[in-house]
Amino acid sequence: MKHIKSFVVISYEAVMNLLFKLPRYRLFIFFKIMLLRIMGAKIGKGVVIYPGVWIAPGRNLILGNHVDLAKDVLITTSGGVVIGDRTLIGYRTQIISSNHTIPALGVPFPISGDKHEKIIIGEDVWIGANCIITAGVKIGKGAVIAGGSVVTKDVPENAIFGGVPAKLIKQRE
Repeated sequence: MKHIKSFVVISYEAVMNLLFKLPRYRLFIFFKIMLLRIMGAKIGKGVVIYPGVWIAPGRNLILGNHVDLAKDVLITTSGGVVIGDRTLIGYRTQIISSNHTIPALGVPFPISGDKHEKIIIGEDVWIGANCIITAGVKIGKGAVIAGGSVVTKDVPENAIFGGVPAKLIKQRE
């Protein structure tokens, strides 16, 4: 059974690696979305997936309508990821819904276990390039995340956040 699971995981990674390198032509996006749906994702209409996007394992992902995933976006979905309608995710952003737990001293990290927490990104959100969104974070509707930010706490609706760690810059008017 272990060998079958390994084969399935490696096969998915190989297919995803080849398919997701393709440009954002409508036909190629159709095949990218079909692979994600086969893996259990729910994908809305008008989603754009640029080359280099990496989404694993694919299950527990919900993308709303007209979501735009720019080049080299990475999304881990084990904890669950929901991205609302008309949301823009900038180049090389990482949305990480899982993390390793920190073990007690003397316990090796590889066997310490994983922590999975859902990430919810509301509608009409703009996440700039090179951001990191950590497990368990909720980003409210209409929020803007400045490029290069690391979001470790919830972001209220219509807020502009930026920095490391991301903090309120101002509210949108």
